[in-house]
Amino acid sequence: MVNPLIAVPAVTGLAYRAYSRKSLTPVGSLVALVSAAVHTIHPWLTPFVLLAVFYFSGSRATKVKHDIKAQLTLSASGAAGGEGARTHVQVLANSVVASILTLLHTYYLWKQERYSTACFAQGADIGDIFVVGLVANYAAVAADTFSSELGILSKSKPRLITSPTLRVVPPGTNGGVTLAGLLAGVLGAFIVALASTLVLPFCQQDWSPIQRIQWLVGITIWGTCGSILDSLLGGLLQASVVDKRSGKVVEGSGGGKVLVQPSSTSTTSTAISEEAKYNSSLHATESVASTATGTRVTRSSAKAKSATAGPVPEQATRKIDTGRDILDNNAVNLLMAAIMSVGAMLVASYLWDVPLSVDGIL
Repeated sequence: MVNPLIAVPAVTGLAYRAYSRKSLTPVGSLVALVSAAVHTIHPWLTPFVLLAVFYFSGSRATKVKHDIKAQLTLSASGAAGGEGARTHVQVLANSVVASILTLLHTYYLWKQERYSTACFAQGADIGDIFVVGLVANYAAVAADTFSSELGILSKSKPRLITSPTLRVVPPGTNGGVTLAGLLAGVLGAFIVALASTLVLPFCQQDWSPIQRIQWLVGITIWGTCGSILDSLLGGLLQASVVDKRSGKVVEGSGGGKVLVQPSSTSTTSTAISEEAKYNSSLHATESVASTATGTRVTRSSAKAKSATAGPVPEQATRKIDTGRDILDNNAVNLLMAAIMSVGAMLVASYLWDVPLSVDGIL
């Protein structure tokens, strides 16, 4: 376990900073605290350092030109867009896979009685594969964060990656990509890859300087691929809702889904029902009057009908511009992180000839 004299202040400081700067909701700060604590039970500093690097670099990317970004999108409430405090769901979407892999590798080292002596080899056993998945997770989510937060500020219009013609879409569209966003994703992945190269306890006999550079480049490329995969998944499985009046993308609070119909739908339905009842009653009255007097309904009755009728139903001001409303942003992020982590583990298993099996873990 990481020295408590280091772990306790570091974890507490990380959570307090997030809460005090309102970058996380209160529940989000609590979940981040638990996640950070899980990362510190590992004998290496690597998991916690990667978590901290992702948090601080991601926060910085989110704050860059925030006012400009706020002008490009709208929030689900109708206000200006931009990043608000992140929820516990968003925290878990980015860190839960890494937390699971941290626990698995910690358990494996303890079971092998190498908790305090293990180093990172190249395929010595299945434990090394867990480390690859852990690093791949943070490289992918960092690349995605940088790409989405900084790519939206690109001067060129994003193009839909799932469109055969790569059609132009509004900034903030799920699946919309720009060259600037791709380069920002490379930067995010590189930061995590560099951090892992500096803090991983590489076994000296297994890792030469050239091989460590290859690790750095490989993780950077893999993390960048994660950002591209997130765009593909978002463009296919996540609906991008656009405000008809402004043409801007509407962002869901906390990464959740955005309602297309106005919030007053239920009220409108009630009004329509009441109007129908009134029209039915008025029609019956007019029929009786016409039969009794043999005259047509006067204009005054028509005016009374118009004055008493319910309000005109509110029309929806939003529409789904791209994608399908299957997953929200958090689910897409989690799916991408899981695919990239497991994929990296499978690649490492193949290259290092280490079979992935439950028996090897237990």
